[in-house]
Amino acid sequence: MTFRVLTGQFMHETNTFAVKPTDVAAFERLFCYRGAEAITAHLTGTNCETAGYIEAADAHDWELVHTVACFATPSGLVTDEAFEELGGLILEGLREHGPFDGIALALHGAMVTQSFEDGETELLRRIRAIAGPDVPIATTFDLHANVGPEFAGLCNIVCSYRTYPHIDMRTRARRAGDLLDQAMAGKVRPKLHHARRPLLHGADSGRTDTEPMLTLLAKSDAIMVADPGVLDISINAGFEHADIFDIGPSVIVTGNGRDERFQAIAEDLMDDIWAARGKVTNTYLTAGAAAEIARSHNWNGKPLVIADYADNPGAGAYGDATNLLRAMLDANVQDACFGPLLDPESAADMHDAGVGARGTFTIGGRTDPRFGGGPLLITGEVMATTDGNFVCDGPMWAGMAKSFGTTAVLRSGGVDILIVSQIMQITDLQQFLTNGIDPRKKRTVALKSMQHFRAAYEPMADTVIVCDSGALASPDLTRLPYTRVRRPIHPLDPVTL
Repeated sequence: MTFRVLTGQFMHETNTFAVKPTDVAAFERLFCYRGAEAITAHLTGTNCETAGYIEAADAHDWELVHTVACFATPSGLVTDEAFEELGGLILEGLREHGPFDGIALALHGAMVTQSFEDGETELLRRIRAIAGPDVPIATTFDLHANVGPEFAGLCNIVCSYRTYPHIDMRTRARRAGDLLDQAMAGKVRPKLHHARRPLLHGADSGRTDTEPMLTLLAKSDAIMVADPGVLDISINAGFEHADIFDIGPSVIVTGNGRDERFQAIAEDLMDDIWAARGKVTNTYLTAGAAAEIARSHNWNGKPLVIADYADNPGAGAYGDATNLLRAMLDANVQDACFGPLLDPESAADMHDAGVGARGTFTIGGRTDPRFGGGPLLITGEVMATTDGNFVCDGPMWAGMAKSFGTTAVLRSGGVDILIVSQIMQITDLQQFLTNGIDPRKKRTVALKSMQHFRAAYEPMADTVIVCDSGALASPDLTRLPYTRVRRPIHPLDPVTL
């Protein structure tokens, strides 16, 4: 029997403290493909969730009906227009091309819209209203999903990423697809079992290269081997830069049917996350301290990598903070690169000036100077101007085409500054290489990212250090005016269980 399966990928990690809304254009800037032809042409064989579902369809001989595949760089609230238009493509596919034997989704788990604190749950409510209660629904989640209990009653299968940096998007979708095939064939009856604690964030932000996630994942694997009824276990670290009620870490056990033992497994793993709530691996340096380390770093043929954790666009920060760059220039750091710095106006000015032009430019710090420093007036030489297009070849987004938009490289002092018009965090060497900067040959590489950079950059680095520049995604959560999270909640309040 050939099963008919509808797919939809609609993903955003929403920083509710960011002032920039996320509209349709924001999705189109990263990637937004509508309909089967565009989706299969651009995503087949890449490292993304939709590619994993395509792979499952080939293996199980499904008839796929694609609706939309889109993702926007983390930023402020998703506009109602974007939610209705892009989410509406999934609903339209259900109405116009149904009925379906199953539904395969790729969601982030941390989408907040202008009207809905939990965009994914609202989308599932609408899907269920059309598809009915019996059609099995599978979804992937980012490891940093904020998942509330209502979602668990609307979906059948959840397969969250198990890597951070995220390099398993395709394989997790393939896993979700395989389980969906079993559900459609009547071999399993998957149900979700959800647990959480009063935590704003946990599991050391989900780092899978250190504890406690290493032990949590190993324990989950052992449980699944010992109990075939446990179809999958998703450990979600949560996304703390969202002022919503259903924030924080969770464990979701996809079990074969409803059973108390599955809930007990979820609760036990959540107890482990609660017990490790004080675990933090990173040491967060000030911008000045990081710059001083770079100035005195002993070159051995491999670069020092500085990650500006707080200005990570992947957590909704603005990507135009200047504190670290200012500190590097003040410390006279040599043979370095820095980026990306969001400043469309300056990038355009440098294109107009042309390669080789020298001038004084005001760069960065335009969005909100309270977070990470205001505009920086510097003099330098334009080293490159490009359209910002590149194709990822690193572990995270292999094969995916992306763009920084109008891009320029300005050399000031000993630093090559990558100035872009469309922001995203650094995850891939090609983001520098296609703009004439070889980070492998620099003494210092300063980049905007929390953890995803490690997949491509840590193997080439001599040392990696992490900086808190004071930007919007600072790990100091006491700076953020939470009003809607459930209280009491750790670490904002004393909590005893």
